[in-house]
Amino acid sequence: METRTLGRSGLEVSAVGFGCMGLSHGYGTQVDDAHGIEVIRHAVDLGVTFFDTAQVYGPFVNEQLVGTALAPVRDEVAIATKFGFDVDGAGGSELNSTPENIRRTVDASLGRLGVERIDLLYQHRVDPAVPIEDVAGTVKGLIEAGKVAHFGLSEAGVATIRRAHAVQPVTTLQSEYSLWWREPEAEILPTLAELGIGLVPFSPLGKGFLTGTVDSTTSFGDGDLRAALPRYGEQALRDGQHLVDLLGAIARGKGATPAQVALAWLLAQRPWIVPIPGTTKTARLEENVGAASVELSEDEREQLTAASALIDTSVARYPEKMQSWIDR
Repeated sequence: METRTLGRSGLEVSAVGFGCMGLSHGYGTQVDDAHGIEVIRHAVDLGVTFFDTAQVYGPFVNEQLVGTALAPVRDEVAIATKFGFDVDGAGGSELNSTPENIRRTVDASLGRLGVERIDLLYQHRVDPAVPIEDVAGTVKGLIEAGKVAHFGLSEAGVATIRRAHAVQPVTTLQSEYSLWWREPEAEILPTLAELGIGLVPFSPLGKGFLTGTVDSTTSFGDGDLRAALPRYGEQALRDGQHLVDLLGAIARGKGATPAQVALAWLLAQRPWIVPIPGTTKTARLEENVGAASVELSEDEREQLTAASALIDTSVARYPEKMQSWIDR
């Protein structure tokens, strides 16, 4: 697979990464370890070199799974994880990016991942109670100590990105970005281009909507986070169906799938964008990786962009508490 460099950082990874969250968290029952390891190692066989996890996925078990699966190829891949929450035994979590908590939880992540250095360490969500300069300074110390290679932010606004970057250069921002959610185009993408920061879009397939396998009649099962997300209500999904229909039409003309076309559109936006679609199925993994070889014409990209612009983005992305964690 072709590779891309995230911003000016020198962090070179596969053009399509793998978001590992869904193997343990967010979409119902977690897969068993043997299957999770099989999927991750198959991604490596397909040329994926960029794997994303976090402390809160599970919690904790996703880091363990990723570490175990990638141990045989540790020097050939880049592993990203995230800090920034206190997690209680009942599965609840609160923001906590105090320097003490960062250092403590990063040491725990190193142990679970079975590595001496984390390739990319994100602040999972901006903590308004802790100055971002203190956060960036703490990560800078971890980099100097050899425990971390690169610093990232997730769902951070422009002002926060600039303040953090002034203390410790930010390698990449992780944010939702897709044909289903294009808000980053207004202010985030120009800022990242100016500062030389890469973008890692999560939910690049709209949490399944852009694949054509989710529609207004879909019923989400127990433990599936989409059941609580306003943008996945019946009316919102019905209103977005025109976009899915267009993806299907373009895909049929190329011998591709709607998911591959959606990812190809995203890859075409900037050369320093690396999406991290997730899946629990090897067939879907192969499909996602195949998107790196799909080329869209300028007319096809423009059609998709125009159809996407008709999506109602006033519907909240998350329930109230989770929405409050998004920095602006």
